[in-house]
Amino acid sequence: MRVGKNRRTARPMRKWSEYGLLLMGSLLIAVSFNMFLSPNQVASGGVSGISIIINQLFGIEPALTQWALNIPLFIAGTWLLGGQFGLKTAVGSVVLPLFVLLTKGLPSPTQNVLLASIYGGILIGVGLGIVFRGRGSTGGLDLAAQIIHKYTGLSLGLSVAMLDGLVILSAGLVFSAEKALYALIGLYVTSKTINVVQIGFSYSKVAFIISKNTDAIHEAILHELDRGLTRLKGTGGYTGEERTVLMVVVNQAEVSKLKDLVKASDPGAFVILSDTNEVLGEGFKLHGPV
Repeated sequence: MRVGKNRRTARPMRKWSEYGLLLMGSLLIAVSFNMFLSPNQVASGGVSGISIIINQLFGIEPALTQWALNIPLFIAGTWLLGGQFGLKTAVGSVVLPLFVLLTKGLPSPTQNVLLASIYGGILIGVGLGIVFRGRGSTGGLDLAAQIIHKYTGLSLGLSVAMLDGLVILSAGLVFSAEKALYALIGLYVTSKTINVVQIGFSYSKVAFIISKNTDAIHEAILHELDRGLTRLKGTGGYTGEERTVLMVVVNQAEVSKLKDLVKASDPGAFVILSDTNEVLGEGFKLHGPV
């Protein structure tokens, strides 16, 4: 009973923390927009990129353009795709343009378009990563991409890329081809930064080891490397012989020691090492709240 009460108590706290992350991330995005992207005309996709183009053509406040696009897109998404977006998407669609409006007087630290693309992309990526960690969304063209995905069969990734590409192409026509190239840099930096915020800088390795001396390797990994492992059953494609495959996850610093241990037990062992971005569980990152 006590565990159930603790869970019920934790749920409202988690909800509040998620809304806090949504607000914090939206504020960072707005700051980046006003300090780096908008002053240097870096329209790196999305509704924010459209608002920069509209501001250049018609002098309309970017926040007004963002509201004018975000709110109808949210309504259309809810109507066409069902009520899957929830309150946090609605809040993000409204709050982000509000923060853009409130922070529009911030001075730009650089007039160098390359620096603005890089640092603006980093801040936007950090902001979006924080929003995503809070299980939120800022709406915008992501909703349009989901509508295209549902009604055309195009993949979601391709739909997003097409819409962002159209925005950047428009920026090239309105501003210059050079500004469009800088916008591509900003978009790339943003996507990489989101990954860093989501999964961190640490990369682990997963190793698959095929050997005739798996018992010795098993013992060495358990006792000398102090790592757990999993024994999988495999069958040789050419010989048809049954083999035991060892699977173990190690951090970067342990890779050399693992290879030395395997080589000492069986110099002819077949080892496959692959990158893995996130490992949850004992000995690695703890599971977050569900």
